[in-house]
Amino acid sequence: MYHITQHNFDTFLPLQYHGACSEGICPRTTILTPRINSKIVAPQLLVVGAAGENLGIMAREEALKLAHPEEGLDLIEISPAANPPVARLMSFDKYRYEVEKKEKKERQTRAKTGLKHVQISARAAKNDLLIKSRQADKFLSEGHQVEIQMRLRGREKYNRPWALERLKAFLGMITVEYKAIDAPQFGGRGMAMHIIKKQ
Repeated sequence: MYHITQHNFDTFLPLQYHGACSEGICPRTTILTPRINSKIVAPQLLVVGAAGENLGIMAREEALKLAHPEEGLDLIEISPAANPPVARLMSFDKYRYEVEKKEKKERQTRAKTGLKHVQISARAAKNDLLIKSRQADKFLSEGHQVEIQMRLRGREKYNRPWALERLKAFLGMITVEYKAIDAPQFGGRGMAMHIIKKQ
């Protein structure tokens, strides 16, 4: 399953959430559905074989010829944000089973480690944000899920693109490699999202 890190934040929202979104903010209940077979639109793909071997970069048409859906061999775009996107040859049913199994394991891990909170202000000084990012690093290193809460005041709540850029800047200060559990959610006093250390 593909997850964002601090290095591919820009691609997260259109990648992980397929469905109705408003200004880049999508509901948590939307389900990840990767493009498969003819639904893949990228002109070139880095193709991984059924056994996990690297088959190299291919044109979309050439890669599609390797897929045989009727025999249970699909071409699944597993990393759309890569350049070129990465696609793997495998059964979609097996892929979905592996994703669900991994997510179940991650939920169990999060239940054991608990949730920690890091609260920041959208207009906080860089030094203050660095202190908060070290706190996030500590929690992530200990295996905790971290909820980042960004306080927004007045008109800041309505300037969502600006707020997302501020959140992106803070995420870039976190040094522990992480992945996002959900998209940034606006509501209440600001915006929040959840991250966990990448395994």
